[in-house]
Amino acid sequence: MKIGVFTVLFRELSFPEMLAKVKSFGIEAVEIGCGGYPGKSHCDPADLLAHPDKLATWKSQLADSGLDLVALSCHGNPLHPRPEVAQSYHNDWRNAVLLAEKLGVKTLVGFSGCPGDSDRSTNPNWVTCAWPPDYLEILNWQWQEKLIPYWTKEAAFAKDHGIERIAFEMHPGFCVYNPSTLLQLRQAVGPIIGANVDPSHLFWQGVDLVAAIRRLGEAGAIYHFHAKDTYLDPLNYKVNGMLDATPYTQIPQRSWTFRSLGYGHDVKVWKDIVTALRTVGYDGVLSIEHEDAMASIEEGLRKAVAVLQEAVLRDPPATAWWA
Repeated sequence: MKIGVFTVLFRELSFPEMLAKVKSFGIEAVEIGCGGYPGKSHCDPADLLAHPDKLATWKSQLADSGLDLVALSCHGNPLHPRPEVAQSYHNDWRNAVLLAEKLGVKTLVGFSGCPGDSDRSTNPNWVTCAWPPDYLEILNWQWQEKLIPYWTKEAAFAKDHGIERIAFEMHPGFCVYNPSTLLQLRQAVGPIIGANVDPSHLFWQGVDLVAAIRRLGEAGAIYHFHAKDTYLDPLNYKVNGMLDATPYTQIPQRSWTFRSLGYGHDVKVWKDIVTALRTVGYDGVLSIEHEDAMASIEEGLRKAVAVLQEAVLRDPPATAWWA
C-alpha cells in the first residue's frame, strides 16, 4: 500500500506548488478533486479538455513531481431535485469521466447523490428510518425512479470511456451511506460500482471497520480508501446519540468531530484496518483526507502521515514457512 492524499486541502496553492508541498511530506500518490463540493482548484476538466496545451502542461507538471495519480474525485449530487443544481453536478461528473479517459485514470471517486421525495421537491430528502410508512415509500421512489436509472446510464457512459471503478464514498445525507446500501446499488447497476471506504463516516454510524472491510472485500467491492478519523465525544453522544446536525464549528456541543488520524482512534485501530485491507487483497492507496478543525493543515497532515507510516505494511507477506 502507498500513502496518498486528497489534494483539496492545499487548494490555495497553485498546482505545481501543491505537488511540491505534498511531496515534502513523504507522500507518494495523489487523488485530485475536479468538481462538485471540493471544487476544481487544481483540475478543471472542462478547461483542460478544451485546451490541449494546458492539459499537456498539467500532465508534465504531474509527471515531474514523481507522484502517482490514482483517482479523480467529483463529489457532487447529480440527483439534486432542483434541475439546475443537478445539471451542474452532472456536467462536472461527465467532464471528470472524459478527462480521466485522457489521463488513463481508471478510478473515479464521488457520492451517489440524493433526490427529494418527489418530482415537486426543491431539496434532497435523506431517509433515516422505516416508520411512519411514508418514509419507505419515499425511499423506494428514490431508488427505483432516480438512483438506479441514473447510475445505470452513467455506469455505461463511464465504461465506454475506459473507467473501471466508480468508488462511492459512503456518506450520510446520500442514498449510499453504508456497506449495505453500497452493495445494494452495486447489485442493481453492476460491478463497476464499488466503495471508497472512508472510516470517518462509518465510525460515527457505529460501524466496525474491520467487519465492514471484510464484508466489502468478500464482494470485491473496495475500490479506494480515504484515511480520515473521527472523535466520538462521550459527553455528548451518550446524551444525544450520533445523529447530529450541530454545526461543525460548534465542536464542544457535537457528538462527533472529524479529526486527523490518531486523534479519534489510536494507531492499533489503524493497524487493524490496514490488516483487514490486506486480508481482503486491497493493495491500493490510503488517501489522507484532512478535515480537522482542531489542527492546522500542515500539522494535521504530518500527524496523519506518521500514523500511516507506522500502520502500513509495505513488503509482500511472508510465506508460511512455519506451517
